[in-house]
Amino acid sequence: MTIVKKGNFDELLQNISHTHDVLQVHASKSVNQFLSLRNWIFGYYIVEYEQNGEDRAKYGENLMQEIADKLSHIKGLRFRQLYLCKDFYLTYPHFLRTVSAKLQFLDWGQNEILRTLSAKLQNADNKNNTILQTLSAKSLETENYLPLSVEMLDEDKLNPELLLSQLNFSHFIELIHISDPLQRLFYEVETMKNNWSVRELKRAINTQLVLRTTVSINKDAVIAKIKNIKPENNVEIIKNPYFLEFLGLDEKSEYNETELEQQILNHLQEFLIELGTGFCFEARQKRITFNNRHYRVDLVFYHRILKCHVLIDLKVNEFDHADAGQMNVYLNYYRKNEMSENDNPPIGIILCGDKDDTLVEYATSGMDKQLFVSKYLVKLPEKKLLENFIRSELNK
Repeated sequence: MTIVKKGNFDELLQNISHTHDVLQVHASKSVNQFLSLRNWIFGYYIVEYEQNGEDRAKYGENLMQEIADKLSHIKGLRFRQLYLCKDFYLTYPHFLRTVSAKLQFLDWGQNEILRTLSAKLQNADNKNNTILQTLSAKSLETENYLPLSVEMLDEDKLNPELLLSQLNFSHFIELIHISDPLQRLFYEVETMKNNWSVRELKRAINTQLVLRTTVSINKDAVIAKIKNIKPENNVEIIKNPYFLEFLGLDEKSEYNETELEQQILNHLQEFLIELGTGFCFEARQKRITFNNRHYRVDLVFYHRILKCHVLIDLKVNEFDHADAGQMNVYLNYYRKNEMSENDNPPIGIILCGDKDDTLVEYATSGMDKQLFVSKYLVKLPEKKLLENFIRSELNK
């Protein structure tokens, strides 16, 4: 601790301010951690009641609403919040030992929570608690948890103490909506490693960052973009790669641009979801004419956030330098003939089966900065690739 010199009032103020800032952060983390503990316990109570409550049939589907109505004095405890608490417990049942250990330091008076939690922890024969059987062999000391060992990776579990100390309940709300445990593990690791806010975590999930990172060469660069994305920044709205597994195309089968386009239109809703927020379908095979020579833009969208047209040219083969010139023509035409008064310049996406990044760089250098080249994949990456990446992240 810095010793304040006698009479140095400015240094006194600086030390008080710095101490406040540091300890305020720790106080906030402590509050967030106990809020998560509280909500986990709420979920535990609800699940236990639904399974064993003698009068549970009396309330049925109205249970959450009944609880919220009767406990209206607890601020923010709405029935939707109770559903989240239940899902929180069901997603992270292995928090039991950590929660039980933390509660021992609190004065509960005659409350039976410690007794019931301890009894549940010791009930290794409970058929629904196979995870707890594994955990009950471990020490209460959190040091005995590895951050993530190879064995634990197979169970997709991180140290509960680590998660509860680094993430707040708003983070957990986003995480419990991820059904795949391995993908959830990816987001847990990256959230803590990169100190993501809830908004950044949500953005990562919505853009399927786990899939794009797994198949990307420069994985760190893909992940780093999450902190820099702004709604008005079109560079970050364009994805690479795009996952089109919903089209049902074989990865190595022979098909042409017309068939690819038709499959996209047959699955337009899924394609719009993959494109991301703000894309509105406008046209297919949009004709552009120069002196009776006709050209056609495969797909045209309008982006309601960026306020501009988005032109997509489909290529089933690897990107060629001529593709960039063709798209540049389309963009120039739209800029001159199709833009409305309040529109921003159009964006062009060449969606191709493969690409050489060096060729893309040279082919697009000096051209319209609204022109992008992205790969599409018709098959999701293998689970093993994601496992290997998570191991490498933890080894760092």
